[in-house]
Amino acid sequence: MANLPTILTVLALGLALLCAVGPVAAKNVGNVVTDAFFNGIKSQAGGGCEGNNFYSRGAFLNAANSHSGFPHGGSEADGKREIAAFFAHATHETGHFCYISEINKNNAYCDSSNTQWPCAAGKKYYGRGPLQISWNYNYGAAGRYIGFDGLRNPDRVAQDPVIAFKAALWFWMNNVHGVMPQGFGATIRAINGALECNGNNAAQMNARVGYYKQYCKQFGVDPGNNLTC
Repeated sequence: MANLPTILTVLALGLALLCAVGPVAAKNVGNVVTDAFFNGIKSQAGGGCEGNNFYSRGAFLNAANSHSGFPHGGSEADGKREIAAFFAHATHETGHFCYISEINKNNAYCDSSNTQWPCAAGKKYYGRGPLQISWNYNYGAAGRYIGFDGLRNPDRVAQDPVIAFKAALWFWMNNVHGVMPQGFGATIRAINGALECNGNNAAQMNARVGYYKQYCKQFGVDPGNNLTC
């Protein structure tokens, strides 16, 4: 019969392994975001889209590898729900990865009161990339994190697909990731709350919810509660 210390050691190792399984499975993004899943989204964009030769699964996975905290949660289901949420918003923001940049490029999105990230002369900080990152303070901070001059060269987000996904995930991890446990509705509020929540644009909000539920179904997980805002 094994002695007590040996038994306790084995149990401790077993417990550590069980605890590790959830997060590892949840963070194995490549097994969830398959070619079929990613291309299934892009296939709905139609021909003639600027994003057809820009967005790719490889660029997304490259960017995801730079954010060790994505996706969230200690279980595989939590991770899949966060991946579903990210792609639901990206699908909505880009029209199934059709658009690289915001259609209306007239708004400079310059917050002149932000002295930490002052707007560069002649530059516009309209939406670019999978989550249509906008405003000078987002471009500046994202650029510093990723390693490019977001204030003087915001177009990098629309020129390099890896940087585009890195910028989107930077925004996600800093503004959306933390509210995932509150439900998908909280992620809508974090991204576009003033424009869509509280009845301001129910159609847009419900479109995001629809994509989220669709992707959760594809991943085999329950979407959870509190889906709307």
